[in-house]
Amino acid sequence: MDQGIFGGRTMKGDQGREKRDADAKDSRRDRLKLALRENLKRRKSQARGRSDAGASSESADASLDDASGEKPDQ
Repeated sequence: MDQGIFGGRTMKGDQGREKRDADAKDSRRDRLKLALRENLKRRKSQARGRSDAGASSESADASLDDASGEKPDQ
């Protein structure tokens, strides 16, 4: 194996840098995970709102048909 100029050893400053890089990646991953979860909640809420609005408008149409006393044409 080629161990380079330092014989496989790294400089002291490099070890801290690797740890910071790993912490930065973990932090980014956590932020993205949280953003994705919030986005999913928002989209589910919007979908529920749309389905509720669709159901209420259908029942409103049905009640208007019932109020006239006439049977709808089929």
